[in-house]
Amino acid sequence: MAWKIVERRIGNAGGVKQRTARQREWDRLYGDWEVGYVVDGVFMTQGEALESIYYRSYEEHFRRHPADLAELTATAKVLRNPHAEATTGVDLQVPTIMDYLKRNGLELSGAEIVDIGTFDGRGSHAISVRLSPLTIKCVIKPKLTLETFWQDKKCLAIYVDEG
Repeated sequence: MAWKIVERRIGNAGGVKQRTARQREWDRLYGDWEVGYVVDGVFMTQGEALESIYYRSYEEHFRRHPADLAELTATAKVLRNPHAEATTGVDLQVPTIMDYLKRNGLELSGAEIVDIGTFDGRGSHAISVRLSPLTIKCVIKPKLTLETFWQDKKCLAIYVDEG
């Protein structure tokens, strides 16, 4: 058994209605399927990529830019993703950053709601843009932002019998 890519460059997940409609169509066409990425010629599920690419990209950013981490923890009481809230899109950056803080024994100690990313070109703080996946470098492809990698390299695969 092996993964077979059936659709490449599937793009943004979209809002709830769009995601649900696409998933129903994939169910109809393929039965069991998985969204993911091909890395070094090997398919990796999106769940696996959340850890090995998305989380690690933020981890590397904080390692290279400790002042961003210090500013974030000192300023924020709560993090939010304004784009996900406005569009019912999937929020990956806030859970990833909160997971990073938890794993490293850190907490938000500020008093403000801080956007991670922007919507309509606006964020709550300058750090909103610096910590946006549109700005964070992808740990495995540093010439790309995390958002560009995440959206442009996403594909759909099915598990097939090679025999």
